[in-house]
Amino acid sequence: MRKAQLGFLTGTHVVNDLYQGAVPALLPFLMSERHYSYAAVSGIALAATGLSSVVQPVFGMIADRSGRDWLAPLGFLVAAAGIAAAGFADSYPLTWICVAVAGIGVAAYHPPATNQARAVGGKSQRAMSLFSVGGTLGSSLAPALVTAVVGSLGLSGTCLLAVPAVVMALLWLLNRRAGPVPPLGGSAAKVSTVDIKDDWRSFGRLVAATVGWSIPYVTVTSLLSLYAIRELHASTAAAAVTLTSFTLAGAAGTVLGGWLGDRFGRLTPIRAGYLLGVPALAGVVFSPAYPVLELSTVLLGLTMFLPFANQVTLAQDYLPARPGTASGLSLGLAMSAGGLASPLFGWLADARGLRFTLGAVLAVYGVAVVFGTRLRDRVPPAQSSANSSEELVT
Repeated sequence: MRKAQLGFLTGTHVVNDLYQGAVPALLPFLMSERHYSYAAVSGIALAATGLSSVVQPVFGMIADRSGRDWLAPLGFLVAAAGIAAAGFADSYPLTWICVAVAGIGVAAYHPPATNQARAVGGKSQRAMSLFSVGGTLGSSLAPALVTAVVGSLGLSGTCLLAVPAVVMALLWLLNRRAGPVPPLGGSAAKVSTVDIKDDWRSFGRLVAATVGWSIPYVTVTSLLSLYAIRELHASTAAAAVTLTSFTLAGAAGTVLGGWLGDRFGRLTPIRAGYLLGVPALAGVVFSPAYPVLELSTVLLGLTMFLPFANQVTLAQDYLPARPGTASGLSLGLAMSAGGLASPLFGWLADARGLRFTLGAVLAVYGVAVVFGTRLRDRVPPAQSSANSSEELVT
């Protein structure tokens, strides 16, 4: 039963983050059909991710107080509606608002769904990695889906992108009838962690590492296709392949990181991921030709996501009395904080070019390396589902 619940939650994560990944995939079409500048499309990335970083911790606090698992399906339905409406918007401000609504929907999903995944998976890093990889897979599928739909029908075809969310919402209702997943937040969390204090100082270091990770991730995701096309003269299809490769490699890195975390402890994939990400990102910045870019992109996706699932459970163990807040902040900042810096890097790309901008991102990544390699583990509190990890991974 727990394996089935984890599999279903992973499927909902695929659908939810499909709409997060749809935004960077739409940017080349917005530039070509509506003639937006780099700064303008970076502002759209800000709408999708920056606002999420502000509201996702709020949804986390809501989930901590009362569970509210209905926020998860509502979240991906709102995200789908925002992306669908963006294709019909007749002005830049309206497009920005539609994408912002999609970002809020994506943010609403994560805290309650992550709490449920931890409740099902217990202490298993691999279980959390499987749930986390659903989001990465959703983001990786988005470029191909958007290219196929919007490339054939134009921006008005975005209405078809809402179909996966509608189907998953119906499946959610059917799954609820089979038995709800117990939430991790609320009063149950307080009982199981009565003798455990929140470690805000360690959590602060984790937040700093996450912000330093998020800016390069969001910027690379937003500019990678344009970089391949305009600097290395790749085709639109090849650029979509590169973006898909980045996110698929991230999925592989997430699963590998979970396996390494269970086998060698959480800090091993966290530190290795941050350190190995430096040469991989340098390979992207200094790529002389498209094949080198493709290889470097795969290595970057693999290494950047080694820490991902381990940091989610580590954040929840730093703040055991507030798991929704912890997951809201860690996941929210991981996928959203970089959006706050998107307009700055968009302006830099307009002024100095894409390669210079990605070089600046490499410098920012150093912040993540400094804080990420200084994180310390924490023994998680006892949970009633402590043995569930063996059930899930055997």
